[in-house]
Amino acid sequence: MPWDQKNKLRGQEKCQETKGKTQDLQSAQAPATEEEGSPFPPSPYMGIITRTKSACRLQSTSKVLQRALSTTKFNIGSPTRANEGDNYRIKRKQNSSQASTSTMKPPQSSLISTVRVLVKYMMHMYKMKKPILKADMLKVITKKHSKHFLEILRQASFSIEVVFGVDLKEVDSTKHSYALVSKMDLPNNGTVSRGRGFPKTGLLMNLLGVISLRGNCAPEEKIWEFLNKMKIYDGKKHFIFGEPRKLITQDLVKLKYLEYRQVPNSHPASYEFLWGPRSHAETSKMKILEFWAKINHTVPSAFESWYEEALKDEEERARAAAVLGDTVIHSN
Repeated sequence: MPWDQKNKLRGQEKCQETKGKTQDLQSAQAPATEEEGSPFPPSPYMGIITRTKSACRLQSTSKVLQRALSTTKFNIGSPTRANEGDNYRIKRKQNSSQASTSTMKPPQSSLISTVRVLVKYMMHMYKMKKPILKADMLKVITKKHSKHFLEILRQASFSIEVVFGVDLKEVDSTKHSYALVSKMDLPNNGTVSRGRGFPKTGLLMNLLGVISLRGNCAPEEKIWEFLNKMKIYDGKKHFIFGEPRKLITQDLVKLKYLEYRQVPNSHPASYEFLWGPRSHAETSKMKILEFWAKINHTVPSAFESWYEEALKDEEERARAAAVLGDTVIHSN
């Protein structure tokens, strides 16, 4: 039996074992405190993880994502000038303080606002399918904040990564040119449908995380509880993800990233979500766990029970790869 089918069956068995049980979601360490004396504020996109033992990872993760979503809520129009960097620079200057940088540090609110402007610019270039140039990014953030460029870029990249599931990668070291690349192989670099939409990879990876934490299957109502905390509602079109019900019960199911099925013997009918075969093929429980750990500024082992399950999954993958390699060698 192919490894992905075996893994799927194992997941379904695990799902049945956990029916009616409460998943023990372990809390982990809170994010590290801001470095003393640092001129840069803590990221406005990081959720504050409850320090009590009863803290729920699903809740903390959804809060982080909701904060990150708020930073990407913008309406991008076509720039009115040929140079997009100049266009954003001019708009940014209108809101900048006139105080000299030599006499005072930029206020935290100004730096946070600059991160949001950079996110807006980067997603604009993504939608236009154009390269992201360091020179243009420096124009976007203005000279006032140029000395904080690396930290601003880090926070902007983090926000884009956790919301959209795309990584900022350098594609040309001589021109300092970058591109946003989807973490999974969803069609059209994560947008699912053709056109200039936003990537849906981040939402999919978070749903895969919820499913894993729920014992490899998640009741539909639990999925909506998680999405509602991110201000994503059934029947209400979202500015990034469109019509969410269609996306998670039709589009991602058709693409075989999610499985959406009726719970056996449920009256009235209720439904649940599982990983689809393409999710098993393109990612792993450990990768999804690492994604969630990054969102929460902690380490994968902080999710104790999930981490153990992810390690077992990695071992099975390694054994399956070894068997496949032996088969290929002997066939030759």
